[in-house]
Amino acid sequence: MDAILIQLLNGLDKGAAYALIALGLTLAFGTLGIVNFAHGALFMLGAFCAVSFQKILTISKKVKDESITFFDAYKEKPYLEIWWGDTGTAIIDYAVPLSILMAIPVMLLIGFIMERGLIRHFYKRSHAEQILVTFGLAIIIQEVIRHFFGANPIPTPAPDVVSGSAAVGVFFGLNENLVYPWWRLIYLAFSLAIISAVFAFLKFTTFGMVVRAGMADRETVGLLGINIQKRFTIVFAIAALVAGLAGVMYAPILPPDYHMGMDFLVLSFVVVVVGGMGSLPGAVAAGFLLGILQSFASMTEVSSLFPGIDQIIIYLVAVIILLVRPRGLMGREGVFED
Repeated sequence: MDAILIQLLNGLDKGAAYALIALGLTLAFGTLGIVNFAHGALFMLGAFCAVSFQKILTISKKVKDESITFFDAYKEKPYLEIWWGDTGTAIIDYAVPLSILMAIPVMLLIGFIMERGLIRHFYKRSHAEQILVTFGLAIIIQEVIRHFFGANPIPTPAPDVVSGSAAVGVFFGLNENLVYPWWRLIYLAFSLAIISAVFAFLKFTTFGMVVRAGMADRETVGLLGINIQKRFTIVFAIAALVAGLAGVMYAPILPPDYHMGMDFLVLSFVVVVVGGMGSLPGAVAAGFLLGILQSFASMTEVSSLFPGIDQIIIYLVAVIILLVRPRGLMGREGVFED
């Protein structure tokens, strides 16, 4: 039971990342009909928002090291600690969650620029052309990040107060020594909150209801005098924001590097297809389902019987589901079938 619980939590953790990225992909496809292969790069940019914010907070200068008295020695000390003391130290410690404040306007702006500057010119082009141009954009973004931040992963620690592990065994009435990292639990809760917020926004706000109507019949909504294209642009920016926030909070789990977006993109696109192209609930459900399956496939007992199964389980399940349900778990007729 201990091993099953840990693998279940690992699966939910992975699934949360897949679901968030797939949710943004599906938002873009459902509203604009765009297959955005640059979406993984947006996830990466979110992670590097956390890296950049941390670097900004730790800008320092050389000060005399008072702990050494027999000769003059100097050390680097962040300006925040010089100006605000313990308060500055605490701000630096909470760099990752605070970087959300930086990521929100940055990711919204990036999403708006992408849609207005490039994506809108490919609305009526073939999906193959959309994939090629957005994949090319992803490579450009990736190389820009490599140029400025280097090729090596950059550790981005979580706040000290949540750097340890939670006694999940005690909570579930199992082995009291069974623990799980606090930050991964926080990431899961954060992901569920973002997913719930997106669904609530689309279902319960006037803006969201108009967007859903436009997804179903853009021409009719336009005839009512509503600028549906403007609303779709905002939705694309929100999709970019969702991916960016997923990347920000994932930075302490996986040290950001320039190709992390590509690593998640392929898996997330499989999630979208399995869930059903254009289906938001399908993307979320498939994300968690495939994350859990991948986690259990990595157990020693399973991998010893089927070596390498954890690397192919997602694709194997995708093939089986698509053979049984060609439109995915919750796909609609006519979507991506032209």
